[in-house]
Amino acid sequence: MDGMDNPGTRLRSVSGSPHTRLLGLGSALPERVVSNHDLAAVLDTSDEWIRTRVGIVNRRFAGPETSVADLAVEAGGKALADAGVDPSMMDTVIVATCTMPAPIPNAAAQVADRIGIRASGAFDLNAACAGFCYALNTASDLVRSGSAGHVLVIGAEKLTDWVNPSDRNTAIIFGDGAGAAVVGPSHEPRIGPVVWGSAGDRVSTVGIWDRAYIEQDGLSVYRWATETAAPVAARAVERAGLRLSDIDALVPHQANLRIVDSIAKQLKAEGARPDLVVADDIAESGNTSSASIPLALDHMRAAGRIAAGDVLLLVGFGAGLSYAAQVVICP
Repeated sequence: MDGMDNPGTRLRSVSGSPHTRLLGLGSALPERVVSNHDLAAVLDTSDEWIRTRVGIVNRRFAGPETSVADLAVEAGGKALADAGVDPSMMDTVIVATCTMPAPIPNAAAQVADRIGIRASGAFDLNAACAGFCYALNTASDLVRSGSAGHVLVIGAEKLTDWVNPSDRNTAIIFGDGAGAAVVGPSHEPRIGPVVWGSAGDRVSTVGIWDRAYIEQDGLSVYRWATETAAPVAARAVERAGLRLSDIDALVPHQANLRIVDSIAKQLKAEGARPDLVVADDIAESGNTSSASIPLALDHMRAAGRIAAGDVLLLVGFGAGLSYAAQVVICP
């Protein structure tokens, strides 16, 4: 006889907040700024070539003394301070990353301990450049289900540990950094439903093939993103019950400025506002994979390009190939 047949056996069900919201943001970048001119001195490239093809001017490189966890701790601590939430209120820490030096131990448990979040659930999530959006949706679902009250979500990468410094196809693109957000309960929906998926046939577009360095088929990534990312983003707006004209800012993964511009152009053609604010954080931060969206959010808000209450459309896509999009309200 199982529990369904025994009226004396009853499991308690829990439920959480009906809705969720972003409560705070934070970010961290290494101090070392590496310009296009710095790279041109050691690679067969130029400032003009890099700006024209990917839109990057500068990126940040962390030194050997700085780890993925170090960057995550700094960004996570700032997000908690911005949210005004004490570490004791946090139930779960999720670190989205694809650049930990080893899969064990995970970054999240280290981050929780160093920030002062005791005995919380802690796990890493790897969806590469879509990682933050995947983690954000997971956090929102945890709060809505009652499995967590507040969740710290961090995208953190140290890509310079995995990039071949002599390969101009990748060395000019990637940088290091971390961005974070605190997710908590809300009386009204302020994190929309996710639209996510995968395209396993594109697995060869980006990967670490020789267990040492990242390789990328940039043209395949460009073609996929320019053809697919905008429709995915539009579906996320529809699922949130909004129209494209309701969106104040577009914050896609900062893979390539040409890709970002293409997504924005397509969405405007479908009804997004002509004055839609579009993230261009790649110019100064480079491609930071799962950190790129939260980094851009924090930097845009600090610069006054977005403000509390603005409707933001997030779109992540990257190696796997994995993608995700959702609408959120700026904290």
